[in-house]
Amino acid sequence: MFYKDERLALFIDGSNLYAAAKSLGFDIDYKLLRQEFMRRGKLLRAFYYTALLENDDYSPIRPLVDWLNYNGFTMVTKPAKEFTDSMGRRKIKGNMDIELAVNAMELAPHVDHIVLFSGDGDFRPLVESLQRQGVRVSVVSSIRTQPPMIADELRRQADNFIELNDLKDVLGRPPREPREDDGYES
Repeated sequence: MFYKDERLALFIDGSNLYAAAKSLGFDIDYKLLRQEFMRRGKLLRAFYYTALLENDDYSPIRPLVDWLNYNGFTMVTKPAKEFTDSMGRRKIKGNMDIELAVNAMELAPHVDHIVLFSGDGDFRPLVESLQRQGVRVSVVSSIRTQPPMIADELRRQADNFIELNDLKDVLGRPPREPREDDGYES
């Protein structure tokens, strides 16, 4: 439930939203996403959180990050850490949970409603704290995937759960296969 005059902020866990949309078979059109929530209330901020590999000259997410940055999103990035696990596999770690939580707590006195695009159960205490401050919290993720992309405790804590698949027609587009001639220089 959204009210036209309420002050809204979006907090997008980039990798979590990407994985949820991909598992539902579509890509997010961020221009449409922003327009949809501007229509639902007074959108004050739209934060997008992602880790970037800093040693790569070309990161596949770089064009998206640049586009979001120039189109009304507040980008919060940090270098991803690369490591080798105990099985000798190359892994990349770039958790943005703390940054998202700190920003949400700082913005809480200035908004009426926060929309969190993540299914990560680690955000349950954040949602609870925001609610104690009088902020309504909607969570956007999916229970229609196998396994569900949203932690049950996060879904139960939120004031409102929005099924990502229900937004597919509003802010989705068919997945695009990356091509060699994408027009981006490496």
